[in-house]
Amino acid sequence: MSDKKKVFTIVIGSGQYTKERPYTLLRFAYTALLEGHKINIFLVEDGIWVGKKNQDPTTYDNVGKWLKDVIEEGAKVLSCGVCMKARGMSEDELIAGIQKTTMHGFLEMCEEADNIMFG
Repeated sequence: MSDKKKVFTIVIGSGQYTKERPYTLLRFAYTALLEGHKINIFLVEDGIWVGKKNQDPTTYDNVGKWLKDVIEEGAKVLSCGVCMKARGMSEDELIAGIQKTTMHGFLEMCEEADNIMFG
């Protein structure tokens, strides 16, 4: 295993409780952060709902809490503003620490990344 720390850009495009992919990607992000890697997350399409505050699922692990934990560990999280507008989500509905952006913000994350993961 290499000692060189990596920059991962993770793209979440699925809604938080429709597939397990957002949950799996957030678990990966948390583990990578604990190992000293840098994590960028871009929420796009229905993935913007992963960033919605006040989630309270009764039969599934709380993806919103996982995202808060990832942010607290140092991840940078951006949400697609066009996707938010199309779905009627405002910035004040986002979990603290998430910033609304454009494709320029996503491009910057990709330019910085050693690895890009889509889910």
